[in-house]
Amino acid sequence: MQSVQDEQREERERGGGRGDEEMLIKTRGDPKIKNGGAGAEEVEKESLMMELTRLVQKVVKESSWWERRGVDCSILAAAFLCLPPAFLLLGSSRLLGFSAGVLLMGVAHAVITVKGTHLASHGALSESQAWGRFWAVFFIEICGSFSARAGIQGHIKMHHAHTNVIGLGDSSVWKVPFLPRIIYLFVAPLAVPIITPLVALAQLKGQSLAHILRTILMVTLGLYSQYWLLINVSGFTSPHGALLCMLVCRAMFSVPYIHVNIFQHIGLPMFSPTRRPKRIHQMTHGVLNLPRNPLLDRIFGHSLINCHVEHHLFPFLSDNMCLKVKPVVSKYLTEKQLPYQEDTYLSRLHLFFHKYQELMVFAPPITELVGVQ
Repeated sequence: MQSVQDEQREERERGGGRGDEEMLIKTRGDPKIKNGGAGAEEVEKESLMMELTRLVQKVVKESSWWERRGVDCSILAAAFLCLPPAFLLLGSSRLLGFSAGVLLMGVAHAVITVKGTHLASHGALSESQAWGRFWAVFFIEICGSFSARAGIQGHIKMHHAHTNVIGLGDSSVWKVPFLPRIIYLFVAPLAVPIITPLVALAQLKGQSLAHILRTILMVTLGLYSQYWLLINVSGFTSPHGALLCMLVCRAMFSVPYIHVNIFQHIGLPMFSPTRRPKRIHQMTHGVLNLPRNPLLDRIFGHSLINCHVEHHLFPFLSDNMCLKVKPVVSKYLTEKQLPYQEDTYLSRLHLFFHKYQELMVFAPPITELVGVQ
């Protein structure tokens, strides 16, 4: 169970917590700030995030449950409903039917293990903390073959709390310097389904026995369930054939998954742990949106594709709510002359292909925002 300190820290990381607002009000009453100087500038920077937070909270409060959570829950439900016909089609003796089963299984798996695990890690699927913990274990461990605790620690408490901060949330976890660019960008991602459970096992070192047993049990349950269904429902007679089918379906969207994770942070300003800018400047300079994509928007979710800036500013929002507040956020940042970075998928791929050594091998330069830090 989380401690009070952990909950408070996570709320501050999310931005827009009531404690931050109360702190701001008290600070405005400080006589030192009334006299101007550096303190006044500090309050102005804090108030930018507070002002944007109030605008976004207004949109959220005016939204229905369907908009806040229902849309994304229905997409996940549709993905699960696609699984029975996918297993049946995989048993087809016709090439077209079998291919349709592979495609349907691959799409459903990507929706569940990328969009589902991401929303579950942020607690965006339910307002209940108990259900939030359940969905985190279900999506991350059973469906995603990874440790829920390690996933939340790495994604929420490191990547989001320290976005683009060197040595903390600088996305270096995605770098494999010894791999050539062609292998890294187009071949190595296909091994993600194999690497993921192995990394999960490595992350269990130092954990309690109960946590280790639960994670191993849940990951094994998820993997064996798919294997059992392929043998007993789809009619696979060869264990090797079933395992190969699992790999193909699970790796179907691994290449764009790796691309998205590196395109939206690496190559943007990186900050020193001792001289990081305020949250709103950190996120607007260190995060990039990709354009709308009918396929990836639904499979990976808006918060990972075309609303990544909004997601980093307000990580507790669902994908659909990130999309709904996008006009508010982009308009506000533009009015305040803050960056709102966008680039196309192909443009980023071209950049990473031609500057692979600089971006993915060498240490990134540290950016200092003059007048902000």
